[in-house]
Amino acid sequence: VQLQASGGGLAQAGNALRLSCAASRLTDSRTVLGWFRQAPGKGREFVAAITSGAKIIYKDSVEGRFTISRDNAKNTVYLQMNMLKPEDTAIYYCAAAKYGYDRPVRSPALYGYWGQGTQVTVSS
Repeated sequence: VQLQASGGGLAQAGNALRLSCAASRLTDSRTVLGWFRQAPGKGREFVAAITSGAKIIYKDSVEGRFTISRDNAKNTVYLQMNMLKPEDTAIYYCAAAKYGYDRPVRSPALYGYWGQGTQVTVSS
């Protein structure tokens, strides 16, 4: 499985960005797809995840501002980020879970494949 993320960049606080991640050679269409982020000097943290049946979970601090979605036909997952805050600044990684769980999962240990990361910088 290979994951290619795109869409990061520089945004002012209050504005929006949309990330995309295309998964190739995905052998199980039920694979959970997720987004994580890592800010400078901090560990990688869960942001959002979605099952093939569109069950979704979010990190508390992004719920209501971020929206995760996926196109199963294209094996692509998206992260629409609205009302961005400076604390959202991080490298964002998309990930594919090891198995086709029937509910979204937030533990990085359950994800077996990772994209290369895309930088999101939010200025105040």
